[in-house]
Amino acid sequence: MLRHLAVGAVAVLAASAGVGALAPSAGAAPTVGIRVDAGTSLGTVPSSGFGLNTGFGDEHMGDAKVTSLMKAAGVRQLRYPGGSGADDYHWKTHTSGDGKGWIPSNTDFDHFMATAKKVGAQPILTANYGSGTAKEAADWVKYANVDKGYGVKYWEIGNEVYGNGHYGDGKGWETDNHADKSPKEYGKNLVAYSKAMKAVDPKVKIGAVLTTPGFWPDKEKAPGDTADWNNTVLSIAGRSIDFVIVHWYPGGTTTDDLLNTPSQIAGVRSSLRSLIAKYAGSNAASVEIAVTETDGVGSPALTSQAAALFAPDTYMTWFEQGATHVDWWNLHNGTSEAPTTVHGQTDYQDGGILSAGTCAGGKCEPRRDTPFPTYWGIRSLTALAKPGDTMVKSSSRNSSVAVHAVRSGKGLNVMLINKSPKDAAQVSLSYAGFTPAAGAVTTVSYAKGATALTTAKRGTAGAQTLPPYSITTLQLKPASGTASADKPSPAPTPTAATPVVSALGTTGTRAQAEAKAKVGTPVSQPTPNGTSGPLASTGVSSAVTYSAFGGLLVIAAGGMLTLRGRRRRASHGK
Repeated sequence: MLRHLAVGAVAVLAASAGVGALAPSAGAAPTVGIRVDAGTSLGTVPSSGFGLNTGFGDEHMGDAKVTSLMKAAGVRQLRYPGGSGADDYHWKTHTSGDGKGWIPSNTDFDHFMATAKKVGAQPILTANYGSGTAKEAADWVKYANVDKGYGVKYWEIGNEVYGNGHYGDGKGWETDNHADKSPKEYGKNLVAYSKAMKAVDPKVKIGAVLTTPGFWPDKEKAPGDTADWNNTVLSIAGRSIDFVIVHWYPGGTTTDDLLNTPSQIAGVRSSLRSLIAKYAGSNAASVEIAVTETDGVGSPALTSQAAALFAPDTYMTWFEQGATHVDWWNLHNGTSEAPTTVHGQTDYQDGGILSAGTCAGGKCEPRRDTPFPTYWGIRSLTALAKPGDTMVKSSSRNSSVAVHAVRSGKGLNVMLINKSPKDAAQVSLSYAGFTPAAGAVTTVSYAKGATALTTAKRGTAGAQTLPPYSITTLQLKPASGTASADKPSPAPTPTAATPVVSALGTTGTRAQAEAKAKVGTPVSQPTPNGTSGPLASTGVSSAVTYSAFGGLLVIAAGGMLTLRGRRRRASHGK
């Protein structure tokens, strides 16, 4: 599997073992060579890039313990009102759908903003496209930024609007009450939303929902369409938007598959930048890429260690590829699936980073708000980077160990992720553009089964032993007499788009990924003529499917709160 580590360049660094061959062969494992080029910049860590999804169905999002845990994890952005529920949610009345379901009173917009302030996070809001109007969205901008002075900058127009049934059998998972559910109609309405919202506050940034390149329904055309979703939407609205939105649910049949998927990100980014350049005109360079949902759904791991390793690798790879926002799904989520065992560890099949305390299959999660390993994987990023730090080029000679490096005013931090569930990894590190101090180095680690990050003096800047299934960050100081903060030069700009190739046949939206995980085997997505076929010119298998999903409604029943899944399997965040 190729691993893309530098903007604009595809470096073939993995061993020839292929996807899934992460563990070393029997006997002594070879030393993995790590190279850090501290003189080549991959850009700066975005100010509000480390994001997390929250939702109006989560009555505990503002609890003191919860906000403290989010703040400690370095969360700098909160997405609201939550997934597909956003296309049912009316902010002014704090109601959803037909308004008959009970919604916690402490999760309205003002309560959410209070939570964001406690965490120290910027909001990113999803305007209701499915059952709302441009006026409703403009009124929200006025209330937020004119009346209340919140200064909300980023606004998505709808959630996964392409999941409205326009493709496939017409059933879809996303609420869309428009008679015309085509990408042409979404593009036209997107322009109207943008004009109405910017008339209230010209400083707001408007985001367009795109399909993830290489994942269904990318390249699909329904009857009557002249082009696919992305080309149609951007041809109409490309000059009226400030950022594009994709959801990254790469899935994978095995945990090894999941842990290899960040290698696909460079190709996705390249395809998005090509689309933006084609349609955004003189504004193209300033149009941002936001990944507003991601997690390990569709793979075996959601709360166990593999998901913890996947999280920081995903955040950092997207940032290195120029994304300005990455929002993990979800703060609290819950589950309706029985727990499984993944590499000897219980996986509660819960997309949240904190336990919702729910039960399924006769087994219950840990006490509510207990951090899952995914929480600690995300929190590990606080040892690596802070907003404004410079990401620098790094590479690994074996895909069993991932690497990310960041230069700060104090020195150089290097994160090493050992993806082998059984074997320790011996690594040898070399550096260009930075001379580390001699002696033992400070490391911040998260190992399988741990309930905290561990700081210790261990190994040297040139050699480390990484425990199985672990995250280890080296915090290196410069050698005495050497420059500690030479300005790295930028990596070269790509001259051509990198093709998106998925060897896994995985799914691109949470609905599809959940359906695949639930069914257990891939189901080919019907093409408009009712036959099954490959995704056009992407090199991606047609082994995808989709299912209805959404969030949780909390229903008052006999004096107790009953969590009822609605279109998304047990999603507290809606």
